[in-house]
This record gives sequence, structure tokens and C-alpha cells, in this order.
Amino acid sequence: MEYSGKVIWITGASSGIGEALAEALAARGAHIILSGRRTAALQAVADRLPTESLVLPFETTDRDALPGIVERAIAWKGQVDGLVNNAGISQRALAVDSALEVYDRIIAVDLLAPIWLTQLLLPHMTARKAGMIVGISSVAGRAGVPLRTAYCAAKHGLIGYLDALRAETEVHYGLKVHTVLPGSIRTAVSANALAGDGSAFGRTDSAIANGMDPAECASRILAGIDAGEPEILVAEGIEDMIAKLRMSDPLKLFELVGQMGGQMAAKRDEELAG
Repeated sequence: MEYSGKVIWITGASSGIGEALAEALAARGAHIILSGRRTAALQAVADRLPTESLVLPFETTDRDALPGIVERAIAWKGQVDGLVNNAGISQRALAVDSALEVYDRIIAVDLLAPIWLTQLLLPHMTARKAGMIVGISSVAGRAGVPLRTAYCAAKHGLIGYLDALRAETEVHYGLKVHTVLPGSIRTAVSANALAGDGSAFGRTDSAIANGMDPAECASRILAGIDAGEPEILVAEGIEDMIAKLRMSDPLKLFELVGQMGGQMAAKRDEELAG
């Protein structure tokens, strides 16, 4: 995709992968619509970009507000050429300790919200027979891993939606649909994740602390898009292996993550026993 002069809309754009993608795409000449909940943080990103940008804050789960938000996005330059559904929230709790509200919240933010936004923008893109839709899923969207049952459910669902959408829109309407599967990226995803009671986990786990730099992640995502890859895996080490095992040797994967989960569950029971 040639980005110069194109309008790319990014949710979750105030930090992490979203911020890095905004910077990388603006460096290629794209005009960026920056969305998220934190207006000041979005404006700080906008102030650094070398191209025109629109700060368009909103709550992704506010379904009633979304039609008006989409109208404003299209009206800014008369078109939206690309949508990057990046906003999301993770989880750090075993299923046995997770309240039902955790599932409601994570599935609303990570699955239903990007579906709603994409569905509202889809008529604009299909009418033009042009557009790019990118969904930031996760390695946890390809393989079920411990401490993330709600997150895995949502991210698996997002992959399914995007795969089906690609089948419907690529040939006739000319849309490009890309699913991204990041592993651990050095962002605030762990600190902002939900604990079992729905509160913020509040700390960065070691995998995230030692994860890939967001700028490197953004570079790999754009390289995958440039190469026309429908599914873009951005992971290293054991996370890269886990994602690939799900396709090549699922039984081996189930054994591996089962051992991991078993150790976590045993530790949990030991701590409860005092």
C-alpha cells in the first residue's frame, strides 16, 4: 500500500503499538486519525507527527456514539483508507479466580468493539472498493495460554471475524484485511490488564518487560502488510514457537501449555493453603 496522502485511523493510538504505528505510518506520508480515551496523550502523539493528524477520542464500547464518530472520521478528509483496530485490554488471572465481569469487559473491548467499528466503516470502504483493515490480535489469539482465558476468547474471535471478512471482501471489493499476532511487546499491556476481580493488575510482568520494542513491532507489521501477508506473526522465542505449534503440532502445544498452566494452578493452591 502506498501511504502518502492516505488516511489511516488507529485506535489505542496514545501509547504502545498504536503510537508506534502512528509514527511509522506518518513517516511514510500518511495522515493519521488518533483515537483512544486519553485526549492529552493522543494530542502529545499528534504533536510529534510530521503529517496532518486528527485527534478523535472516544470510548470503544460506547456503541451509541460510534456512528457519529465514524462520520467525523470520514468527513475529516472525505475518506478513510485504513483502519487499525489496536485498542485492547489483557488479563492476568486463572479462570477459577476470574469474575464473570472480567469476561464481559475484555470481550466487549477486544472483540465486540473492533467488530462494531469495522462494521460501521465497512460500507464506506466497499463503496469505494478500496481500503485496508488491520486487527491487532495476539499469539494468544492463536493458542490458548494460561492466565488469559477471557483474552484468548476475544482474540481468537477477532481472528475468526477477520478471516471471514477477508473472504467476503478481498476479491470483489478489493479490501486488504490483515490480522496481526504480536507476542510480548514492551508496552503497558500487563500493568493495565485485569486481575481476577476486575481491578488493574498494576505491574509489568517479566515477559512484557523484556519484550520487543514497539517501534520494531510496528516495523514488522508494516513489512508484513507490504508483503501482502494476511496473517502477520510478530513474536520471538517461545511465543513464536507456540503460535507455530498450534498449526503444525497442536498436541505438543497442548502438552507444553498444560505444563505451564498446571504449575501456575499448583502455586495458586499452595498459596491459598498458606
